[in-house]
Amino acid sequence: MPSDPLLPIREVARLTGVNPVTLRAWERRYGLVVPQRTSKGHRLYSHEQVQRIQAILSWLNRGVAVSQVLPLLEHDQPPRPASEGDDWQAQHAHLGDCIAQLAERRLDQQFNQAMALYPAFTLCEQLLLPLLAHLETRWQVHPSACVEQAFFHSWLRSKLGLRVYHNNRQLHGAPLLLVSADGHPIDPALWLCAWLVSDAGYPVEVFDLPLQGRDLALAVERLDAPALLLSVSNVIDSERLQRNLNLIEVPKLLFGAAVTLHKQAQHPTPGWHLLDSPLTALRCLQGLDPLAPILPVPGNEACN
Repeated sequence: MPSDPLLPIREVARLTGVNPVTLRAWERRYGLVVPQRTSKGHRLYSHEQVQRIQAILSWLNRGVAVSQVLPLLEHDQPPRPASEGDDWQAQHAHLGDCIAQLAERRLDQQFNQAMALYPAFTLCEQLLLPLLAHLETRWQVHPSACVEQAFFHSWLRSKLGLRVYHNNRQLHGAPLLLVSADGHPIDPALWLCAWLVSDAGYPVEVFDLPLQGRDLALAVERLDAPALLLSVSNVIDSERLQRNLNLIEVPKLLFGAAVTLHKQAQHPTPGWHLLDSPLTALRCLQGLDPLAPILPVPGNEACN
């Protein structure tokens, strides 16, 4: 019986959701997946190696650092408990120090290194969302809070906006519309979600400023957007929100820290999906029909 065909790196990236840059970094730095090569040096992966990549993702999404995965794969060991010396903790500390010092180049370098080693979903779950939660607590009392927040939010929007721009250039079809409901100059959750969604293969259009009523419906119509993703980080008037969204017929995914309050304030509404984070928004999006999943996401589950 003929063996399974070998797959080029871009097909493996499509199947697993791990981009080619990260696959190459896993090979060079840690020897996690070492493909065959063609006579011209192009990488070719077997079916077993695709399964190995999926196993690596499983470990990463349990919180294991990429540098610790190889022995776990080889010996089928359980993940060690997180400790103060954990790699994620170290990365949190490095990024937090860069933000406190307003050190843009160091922050950029640290984040670029992390982006080369981890898929967007894992990086968001294990690093960026915990970091943002820590910073929000710090900024409640720290005397430099306003300066740090302005610096980091501006950097984050610029960094993720550039990634979204490049992703969009490689994608086709009508974009999903992402809008902030809060009116903040920069909404980190909005840009995290835009990055995750575009990295998963969906073109997106991001509006920083909120739109109300018919303006929001007009934007959806003009873009021919197949879905609306609305970032809700602060409490807003539930009745006004209901009026705004009733004008829109496409699926509406509301995500963010304040969504739980809106769940309590209203009865379930057809076409609404209330989600607590950008991660669950992406999982929900990939489960919608006719918005079929484009790339697999670990822990994919139905919308709540």
